[in-house]
Amino acid sequence: MQPAHKGEEIQRCQLSSREIAQFDEAHCVDADVCAARGNDDETHEHGTADYHASECTLRHAMADTTTPTTEASTVIVENGEEIVKVHKMKLPNGTNQTYLNGPDQIIPADDYVSCTPGGYVKLRMESRGVASEPPVSVPGLLSRTAARYPDATALATKKNGQWHKITYKQYQERVRTIAKGFLKLGLERYHSVGILGFNSEEWYIADLAAIHAGGYAAGVYTTNSPDACYHCLESSRANICAVQDKKQLEKILSVRSKLKHLKAIVQWEGPVDTSVQGVYSWEQVMEMGAKEPDTQLNSILKGMAVNECCTLVYTSGTVGPPKAVMLSHDNLTWDAFSISERVGDLAPTYDRLVSFLPLSHVAAQVVDIYTTLMNAVPVFFAQPDALKGTLVETLKEVRPTRFLAVPRVWEKMYEKIMAVGASSGTIKRSIALWAKDRSMKHHEARMNGLEGMGCGYRIARTLVFSKVRDQLGLDQCETFVTAAAPLSPDIKKFFLSLDIPIVDAFGMSETAGAHTLSIYPKLKLDSSGEILTGTETKFGGAMSPNGPGEIMMRGRHVLMGYLMDEEKTKATIDDEGWLHSGDIGRVDSNNLLYITGRIKELLITAGGENVAPVLIEQTIQTQLPHVGYAVLIGDRRKFLSVLLTLKAKINTETGDPLDELETETRKWVASLGCEAKTISEIVKNKYPAVHKAIEEGIARANKQAISNAQKVQKFAILPSDFSMNTGELGPTLKIKRNVVYEKYKDIIEEFYKD
Repeated sequence: MQPAHKGEEIQRCQLSSREIAQFDEAHCVDADVCAARGNDDETHEHGTADYHASECTLRHAMADTTTPTTEASTVIVENGEEIVKVHKMKLPNGTNQTYLNGPDQIIPADDYVSCTPGGYVKLRMESRGVASEPPVSVPGLLSRTAARYPDATALATKKNGQWHKITYKQYQERVRTIAKGFLKLGLERYHSVGILGFNSEEWYIADLAAIHAGGYAAGVYTTNSPDACYHCLESSRANICAVQDKKQLEKILSVRSKLKHLKAIVQWEGPVDTSVQGVYSWEQVMEMGAKEPDTQLNSILKGMAVNECCTLVYTSGTVGPPKAVMLSHDNLTWDAFSISERVGDLAPTYDRLVSFLPLSHVAAQVVDIYTTLMNAVPVFFAQPDALKGTLVETLKEVRPTRFLAVPRVWEKMYEKIMAVGASSGTIKRSIALWAKDRSMKHHEARMNGLEGMGCGYRIARTLVFSKVRDQLGLDQCETFVTAAAPLSPDIKKFFLSLDIPIVDAFGMSETAGAHTLSIYPKLKLDSSGEILTGTETKFGGAMSPNGPGEIMMRGRHVLMGYLMDEEKTKATIDDEGWLHSGDIGRVDSNNLLYITGRIKELLITAGGENVAPVLIEQTIQTQLPHVGYAVLIGDRRKFLSVLLTLKAKINTETGDPLDELETETRKWVASLGCEAKTISEIVKNKYPAVHKAIEEGIARANKQAISNAQKVQKFAILPSDFSMNTGELGPTLKIKRNVVYEKYKDIIEEFYKD
């Protein structure tokens, strides 16, 4: 092979191990580092693409060494200090360097941050422990798992009453086929494939296919308006959009003329009108891909690197449009590895997971897609109306061994159990109370490092708790997790009394998912989880290294940057690489993190008192279990007030709240001597008995306030419960405070008229 002269493009080629070794020897600045790497021909098992001892070495086509050069290096860092220079090689200036040992290679980078399409970042690796795990790309991970467990079930979909399953071998084959189809449709390097639909086999395949083909996977929430869809697709320069059905297709068609980069729309479910230009069925794209040779796809994979972006997660800010969080291969696969290490006993082919949380959300991405892929765990897809009431039926069928849910799901389960308990006879209630007491004493002992209770707990587990778990479909579940928002300690305590210890995970889109995860029995009911090994945490503005202060994080899971937004990237990641979360918290001696609120949610009263709203809201909801949501008001005001919703029935078709009171709420209202059946009746008539009961509940909550300034003085019942469709809740059912403030600004102003 002739060396490239200055100005000539270096030919794409695949070097042999011997050529690489010769090139390394000729160009490596530090001979000791070369020696430490060992022989390139000696491999260490790391899946199907074995991890070479020199995998971190630059793989680089031969170039004219007489050309002026610059040094490039990838550095392993521990606690902010460079500890090992993995390679330091002279690279020619003014030439098109091409690295061809992808997809698991590391390409040199100058910084830990990049917000540019096609940019690379340094990896914050350590010399030992979890953070020293060799990096693997998304295609490398799929290849590894498919080779190790080719016949194991990967994905399962229920159609016409039957579960249809595909194996990991079929999963990989379909990903590669759709990837080739995407390339045929014109997917360009570093452009995105938008994915708009409920969790499904096609969602997973489209996601991984976009990455295999050198693009970005960009999930779009199904609840997004056409304008919100436009923002996600245009800002990510989407060439292709994969949609579930006609409803989602129509959203994209309504804004298609403005999408400069969009070349094709692929629909995976229902009748497809292929007469519409640029609209294709899933089957058509499969056929396209099957006819294409592997040449282009393989070439792209060879040029891929673990330290480049593969996925965009859109995260909302308090103002402005959603930001595109750039996550690298290593961000996602390492966080999945770290979660797996913390759980400790995930078993290929044995464990089962039900996927129902929106895959556009990072929690579902890292758990449902990547942690399962890391461990060859089968994924069963819930029905699209899972959050409207069918989830438990799916859980009963699948009997998952691990279960991740957002707080609202746990709260709905709590309400269902409470309703069943209220209709039980005296004897059953007495047995249940005895059993719950046994469970609490057992688990409190375990959480304090002591032996649990003996015979009484075992009897309670057999007679009572096994039946509760059966009814929830969680009888075989070993890990119960809550994430995405705070879950009330009282709800956790309730489930603990039923022998269901819920553990916390905390993270952000910007941390590729988890930064903390507790595993029973190392947990506290008021904590937000144990900080993951291999990550760093500190507290900004704190007097003590343990906080309280702004939670700041660093590690291999921290985002590359916000796509094409250097200003917001610099505002979020400081010069030392610390991600500023905007959350206020502290850590205890057991490495458990406690979050007390968000800086942007913090209310500062007119008297200068700092008030974290979530704890007060949760206390009110505990005292008033028929309140759906509580939203605290008081920023720059003389006192605190609260907006309340009453729990209402849900339209099972749309998910919208109805005016009719939920059954248990209606019973509560009736017990107060009120015959109202709807929220509007209560709001209009202002029944004294109902208002008195709410006042008494708030008074009980106020007794737990840490100061007079943190006591609630006024309240209002809103005319409707909250939902995603009506705008007050996000995709993970978190309250959108700014929406609530704006929507009910007249009611808020009424509080402070006098």
